[in-house]
Formats: sequence, C-alpha cells, structure tokens
Amino acid sequence: MTEVSPAAALPLLVSFRAPLPAGETYRPPADRIVSGDPVQTAWNLFTSGDGRFHSGIWESKPGKWRCIFTESEFCQILSGVLVVTGDDGQTATYRAGDAFVSPAGFTGTWEVVETVRKHYAYYE
Repeated sequence: MTEVSPAAALPLLVSFRAPLPAGETYRPPADRIVSGDPVQTAWNLFTSGDGRFHSGIWESKPGKWRCIFTESEFCQILSGVLVVTGDDGQTATYRAGDAFVSPAGFTGTWEVVETVRKHYAYYE
C-alpha cells in the first residue's frame, strides 16, 4: 500500500499565464445592453468542486449594460477602463492596477470605455 502525504493530496496550482485555453465568447442578454456591443470572453481557469467558486480572466469590448449580481466578485483590472454605476448613483472608474469587490446584490451598470481585461474570482 502506498502512503500519500497530505501535500501530495493537494491539487496543482492553477496558473493564469499564457497560453490560455479556449475562452467562452458571449454578450449580456439583449434586454440589458444599454449601448455598444459589449462582446465578452471568459477564460474560466478554476471551478471549485462544489461549483460555487470560479476564477479566471475576463475581457469585454466597449459597451454598457445593466448588471444584477447574485454572486460576490473580486476584480483586478489588467487593462482598459471600466465605469461602474450603482442604482444608488455611486460611480467609480477603474483602470489597470485597480481592484475592487462587487458584493452580491449589486445592481447598476458596467460601462467598458476602453476594452477591459481583468482577473476575476467570484463566489455564488
């Protein structure tokens, strides 16, 4: 019988380095698009065993759409410009190097002013 050490039982680390696997390209639902054509691509690099935690890289072309978050998401902007406006009127602009959390329950708009790429980690 082979003994497995606790360290050997851990999964391999997940790298966010290129080359990336094939991404999933999509758009927000048509009834939520406010302006532009925000074509988006997600490279989901990790999903937890219970399917509730996800992490990867996301990119969007310019456009604006309504968001209704059921998940809590951490974002770190890698490139581009994003303006987030809550239904409460609060507005924040994020650029490369900025990071933020969008809590579950957030409603408002995301506007990609210049193509945005970000690291994301969200929990549903």
